[in-house]
Amino acid sequence: MMIASVLHLSRSDVKTLKIKDEYSLHRVVYSLFEDTRTPEQKQTGTSSGILYTDKGGDEIHRKILILANRNPIVPEHGELVSKKIPDNFLDHEHYRFEIVINPSQRNNATRKIIPIKGREAIGEWFINKADQGWGFNVSPQNLVVSNNHVKCFDKKGHQVTQGYATVIGELQVTDKEKFINSFQNGIGRGRAFGAGLLQVIPF
Repeated sequence: MMIASVLHLSRSDVKTLKIKDEYSLHRVVYSLFEDTRTPEQKQTGTSSGILYTDKGGDEIHRKILILANRNPIVPEHGELVSKKIPDNFLDHEHYRFEIVINPSQRNNATRKIIPIKGREAIGEWFINKADQGWGFNVSPQNLVVSNNHVKCFDKKGHQVTQGYATVIGELQVTDKEKFINSFQNGIGRGRAFGAGLLQVIPF
């Protein structure tokens, strides 16, 4: 079971919840769900079952999309609208998609995570990763990479730097099992901080 939700926040909600950066938004989203992981599972990187992306808004309204493997609780602030993803939603072959991704890769020599920079390089990286392990092919001629930026925020006294880029296009499912896993668990790094949620519409 997968539950899609939209969290609507007013300007006063954002102020009351003290949403100032990626970590504070992470805290608000995760507070909507019962924590089902043990400390050991958190240390070993077991998925939280929660994905989200900040759709932004204007001075008086902000919208957060959330996908989770369980129902959220009723928030103290803001309006939350939820619905179950239909069982046949992932049975199609072609989808239009949008995703905020953390474009990065591990350097084999140093084992450090290296950011992918530049729209063209990010597009090539995304196409290759999709084909290799995400369960779908991407149409290069319809691929748009935008809003490539870096954000720095404090996480419990530690400085975190994370790159983001928005990728929009069309995909064709090549491996249904991998595609379902990509949709349900997210893709790429940075999923705890608003990256990796694959927003899809069949066509």
